[in-house]
Amino acid sequence: MKPPKIHIALPVLNESKNLPAFIDCLKAQSEQNFRLVVCVNQYESWWNDEEKSAQCFDNQKSIEFLQSVQGLAIEIIDKSSKGKGWLRKKGGVGHARKTSMDLIVQTAADNDLIVSVDADTFYPTDYLDSLQKSFQKHSKMIGLAVPYYHKLEGDETDRLILRYEIYMRYYALNMLRIKNPYAFTALGSAMVFPVWAYNKVGGLTPVLSGEDFYFLQKLVKNGKLGLWADTIAYPSSRFSDRVLFGTGPALIKGKTGNWDSYPIYGFHLFDKVEETFHLFPYLYQEDLKTPMDDFLKKQFNTEHIWQPLRTNYKDIGNFVKACVNKVDGLRILQYLRQEQSKIEQTNEEVLVCFLTKYFTHRLNKRFREQFDNLSFDHSSIGQLNKIRDLLFEEEMSLRETML
Repeated sequence: MKPPKIHIALPVLNESKNLPAFIDCLKAQSEQNFRLVVCVNQYESWWNDEEKSAQCFDNQKSIEFLQSVQGLAIEIIDKSSKGKGWLRKKGGVGHARKTSMDLIVQTAADNDLIVSVDADTFYPTDYLDSLQKSFQKHSKMIGLAVPYYHKLEGDETDRLILRYEIYMRYYALNMLRIKNPYAFTALGSAMVFPVWAYNKVGGLTPVLSGEDFYFLQKLVKNGKLGLWADTIAYPSSRFSDRVLFGTGPALIKGKTGNWDSYPIYGFHLFDKVEETFHLFPYLYQEDLKTPMDDFLKKQFNTEHIWQPLRTNYKDIGNFVKACVNKVDGLRILQYLRQEQSKIEQTNEEVLVCFLTKYFTHRLNKRFREQFDNLSFDHSSIGQLNKIRDLLFEEEMSLRETML
């Protein structure tokens, strides 16, 4: 079978310093049958804003650089030059990703792949080839959340990115542990999907933040999302306020000591999510008490969560699917946040309990002794990195089993 062609969608804002290294990554790829579609963007009003105009001029540098690149098929969507920027209430990285992807699907074949990337992310030489092979092997896969790993920079950001990545991996590991369909980590720099899948779910919704999360969630509701490829994306750990939440804002908040939005959720809460999902087939016959009932009734403002689904879906298979779609990744996260307020343990205490319960097969005595005084604020970078790598190794193992 002929391998699918690759189309790379890249949003660019204030990236002139990162683009040369990114282009070098693409030129070094072992798979060269691809085109790059770049949306250089910012709001039109920024041209008249002294605090933002520097980013407009940087975008012009990016356009000039991209136009000078030889040997790559590059299409530039100019949403930056004067008179071409985003208008009010329509813009941001979500719109930039969508604009690039919408252009791609106009001419791409159904089985071609859209690879979503960021300019500040490093992609190893086998990246595109590995993604291509993954979809050749699993042709019905609706998308892929690619494994990731933040490289340490040897500066003040290391502690912050380790804290954030431990949060992300802890969340993913618990979702994988309970075999939840929404066990993905959403990174706009590390996702890929066929053109047919993009069209099937109605494309990417251009929200101000979290467009990657909402898009992957739509994919889960329409097919099998893959979590494993024999390659890794390496996002940067930089401060950024271009979006409302995600890595950049997390680091900015974390620098002030504010990690309230990124707690280490009690792992028993994930067990309650698991129990709720296990009850879905039984709810087809009658209402039963689930651990998430009180939350769901409040969230949907009704005492009758399941009856409307029983009315609309006349077989158990479609009923269960409707339940999974209703109690989606966003609802699970909201439930965890609500219940987390009742937990009296510190983030470190919850993490240590989790590690000692589920990671005995990976822990030696010396490593276990280091947990006694674990502190995200004061433990060494080396110790935090060991924990990050421990979680990473386990996550990669579980991702591969979810094929």
